[in-house]
Amino acid sequence: MYHHVKKLMYTVRVDRPDPAFGNMLLEQFGGANGELAAAMQYSVQGLNCEDPERKDLLMDIGTEELSHLEIVGTLARMHLKPMKTMRAAAEVDPLIAIAGGGGVNLFNSVGDAWTADYLKITGELDVDLRSNIAAEARAKIVYERLINFTDDPGTIDTLQFLMTREITHMKAFTAALESMGKPAFSIGRIPPTPGLVDQFFNDSTGIGDCGEPDVRGPWNEGGDWELVTAPAFKEYADEQAGTRSQQARTTDGHAKAGNGSSKSSRN
Repeated sequence: MYHHVKKLMYTVRVDRPDPAFGNMLLEQFGGANGELAAAMQYSVQGLNCEDPERKDLLMDIGTEELSHLEIVGTLARMHLKPMKTMRAAAEVDPLIAIAGGGGVNLFNSVGDAWTADYLKITGELDVDLRSNIAAEARAKIVYERLINFTDDPGTIDTLQFLMTREITHMKAFTAALESMGKPAFSIGRIPPTPGLVDQFFNDSTGIGDCGEPDVRGPWNEGGDWELVTAPAFKEYADEQAGTRSQQARTTDGHAKAGNGSSKSSRN
């Protein structure tokens, strides 16, 4: 059951309305990394969740995101208000000014309509928690960029609050994931193929035009890692060096012979 209290979770103050910035704020209202997407993602995950403890977590944060949506909508509306009466402000975004009357709607900053395609819901709790951690990280970066594009003190205060709560939620989702006690790479129920799972294919080789190196690091060496030359490149390199295996040449020969006999039978 939802209940609306006529008080914002955080007091919003705008000293100098900026319609162009109000347009940017719509990214966190109806955009892919915005508050509506977060609220719907966590709430629907919670409805599907059969783990009572973590369902409570999902519903708590999903509900808080609706409060954040209200904050962002109020903040954006205050910045967009000049569009209602000022021609110059209206020209910043005619869609908002003319079709929307200078108010917010479920669009992102370039006018694309909100869509449920933004939501990441798999029905696997640990996978969903990983998606939520990433979603909060993306939202944190969006708020950080918004802060960098305004000098209005009240707006910065509000965005700082919202940005901080993203980290709070990341911490909560991370703790919930870790408390499940599953190995980090135990995803689903079917195990990966032994050996193959530890092979890192070196598919980007050589030195780039801007000096990008072919690098070794903890993501492809040490521990169980086996660095493997990209299969397609190895075959090409062997061909150029004249060291292509007899088996590969024999296989190609059989393939060509098969193609030839097939053609003659049709003729």
